[in-house]
Amino acid sequence: MATGVTSPARARIKSRTLRDDRWWVEPTITAAVLLAFVAYATFRAFWGKYYFAEPYLTPFYSPCITDKCVEGASHLGTPIPDFLPSAFSSPAVIILIIPLSLRLTCYYYRKAYYRSIWASPPACAVAEPHRSYSGETRFPLILQNIHRYALYVALAYNVLLFYDAVLTFRDADGEWGHMGLGTLIFLTNAVLLALYSFSCHSCRHIVGGKLRNFSKHPIRYRSWQLVSRLNERHAQIAWVSLVFVAFTDFYVWMVASGTISDLRFF
Repeated sequence: MATGVTSPARARIKSRTLRDDRWWVEPTITAAVLLAFVAYATFRAFWGKYYFAEPYLTPFYSPCITDKCVEGASHLGTPIPDFLPSAFSSPAVIILIIPLSLRLTCYYYRKAYYRSIWASPPACAVAEPHRSYSGETRFPLILQNIHRYALYVALAYNVLLFYDAVLTFRDADGEWGHMGLGTLIFLTNAVLLALYSFSCHSCRHIVGGKLRNFSKHPIRYRSWQLVSRLNERHAQIAWVSLVFVAFTDFYVWMVASGTISDLRFF
């Protein structure tokens, strides 16, 4: 029996697409941004340099908890010994698993990269190139089911990012009561990533799901309304937070390498 786009359940359309607009622009841009971020994050993770400039620790390496961390970067100690091969010895190789596990399984990002990279489907009224479809029932896509658990870990990670932002109120000598441009960048990054987590579809279900009557749970109902409003902007928050976390890392890179100096306000 024919499968995929030629199955009996599909519309009998001989044309490759019924679209006469530039439907390919959006998935192309989406793929380009996603692949650019993956390339940049991979490069920074394996490079293992210029990720800390007191008091700034890039979010790509936070928390720096292996004994490969540069001096001063291990705010929480180094409970994880260096057990990775030399090619994978960067602390970021371990740390990036946390945010990536949430991003890769996010409902919005699934739609984004399914359409833009896997072309399943690339756009409405455009035929799929695949001969069959199994959804998320087989490996590796069945791993998408870890999304809710990844959210729990990511929420804890958000707390660490705010902790890192608080630490940026110190100067290079560790004295408190100072603020620089990096402080504003770190605070903004922490807020954006927290908004991304709280606007998540799973977070919305956790807050207001499995309730028969909202009137009996007024606190959860108000919380659900707030999260629902954030959820309406989840796609925009996802992109802004993705770009800004890369910018935050880039700023630390520039400061740590001596290319620029951090602008100190007081």
